[in-house]
Amino acid sequence: MRVVMLASEAHPWAKTGGLGDVLAALPRALDAAGVTVTVCVPGYRTALRTAGHPPAARALHAPIGSRMERVDVVPVQDAGVRLVLLRADRYFDRDGLYGDGGADYADNAERFAFFCRAALEWLRTEWPPPDVLHVHDWQAALAPAFLRTSPALYPELAGMRTVATIHNLAYQGRFGWDQWHWLNLDPRFFVPDFLEFWGGVNYLKAGLVFADGLTTVSPRYAREIQTPEFGEGLDGVLRARHERLRGILNGVDYAVWNPATDPHIAAHFNPLDLAGKGRCKAALQAEVGLPANDAPLLAIVSRLAEQKGVDLLAAAMPEVLRTSDAAFVVLGSGDERYEQPLRALAAAFPTRVAVRIGFDEALAHRIEAGADVFLMPSRFEPCGLNQLYSLRYGTVPVVHAVGGLDDTVVEFDPATLAGTGFKFLAFAVPAFVEAVHRALATRRNPTAWRRLVLNGMTQDFSWERAAREYATCYRELPPPPPVVL
Repeated sequence: MRVVMLASEAHPWAKTGGLGDVLAALPRALDAAGVTVTVCVPGYRTALRTAGHPPAARALHAPIGSRMERVDVVPVQDAGVRLVLLRADRYFDRDGLYGDGGADYADNAERFAFFCRAALEWLRTEWPPPDVLHVHDWQAALAPAFLRTSPALYPELAGMRTVATIHNLAYQGRFGWDQWHWLNLDPRFFVPDFLEFWGGVNYLKAGLVFADGLTTVSPRYAREIQTPEFGEGLDGVLRARHERLRGILNGVDYAVWNPATDPHIAAHFNPLDLAGKGRCKAALQAEVGLPANDAPLLAIVSRLAEQKGVDLLAAAMPEVLRTSDAAFVVLGSGDERYEQPLRALAAAFPTRVAVRIGFDEALAHRIEAGADVFLMPSRFEPCGLNQLYSLRYGTVPVVHAVGGLDDTVVEFDPATLAGTGFKFLAFAVPAFVEAVHRALATRRNPTAWRRLVLNGMTQDFSWERAAREYATCYRELPPPPPVVL
């Protein structure tokens, strides 16, 4: 089976978040499972530089609005996966992927409509054409709509099936009606049954409506997004297509996140020898300026955003700190309005709270290795990765029971010693604080705590498992539907 993955990110060529990590790891795991994958991303300035500015294989032209624009097809050799960059300097030769200085580029609607058209023009030249086009998030979601609504433009691709994956439904690519002309679609598709959304155009909705199969990144999130509470206005579309929607849990690249081999941490450890974890804790305490002691060390590594429940965290932590001897370390960046309460917390508890604002990949590894408890009070979480990293590093997660957090963390039972962490149901300070205290109480029982840590470290959330599920998804896709005329 031959699959092309169309996405706006793939690490190390382009990355702003988890999407880039998925497009780095999943294709390799699928290759190992017998699925031949080619990844296609925009030829951003950073991507071309990372790839060593390889030469273009050929030049094509793709429609955008009332004109044709050139795109150079740039295959990248020795990339670890088959990789194609679509170079169009007018759109992608910029410092950022989606914007600069905290603001989106004003022409993002045009940029990613062109990316989807350019990808289809490239795929027309591939022979034989791929069996499946797998698009990720709103930046690539127009491709299935273009394919099914413009059949005369892509006769070579009539038998290609499509899958659209939702990594986070909160990001949809919503633009005003004035951007519709970039799509070169008949106005009859600007209706609620297709791409129209509250008077504007919704790129993600295009993929949800026209793709042959739909996936998202955890089973519970697949159920949640069909409800008004989590559906971000698209719950009706998803309920209408529920038979084509499946949740496939993201994986972890254990070649990168493995305390037995991690080059970023002070000492290595594994389930048979946990001594190194104590040394990692002492090194982390020294690095962030906390006293060296055996008090519980709580941690969070996160985007500072509403989704991540940082407001709940800031409201709850004073109570946690007043009623325990725990210390707390924070690493994060994002919305400035969430930085201030965290800095205030550090000022109020200067010997017990350390806050580091920014992104530091190596420090994130050291926090996972050195902390005792990892906090994830997300309002919603499609999958989540830090709780999976925490489990492997023997750092017990405390999570809000939503999305992938609920799927991957099992509440610890002190009677049977089964479970991997602690969960709270209500998104409220008392529920969060009570869950943290359950974790701290368990830590005071060395036998129960050791079992809890080992339960987490021996879980398997590898990409190999996810790849098998994606391969099954591809095999079970229905034949392409009749074209929309």
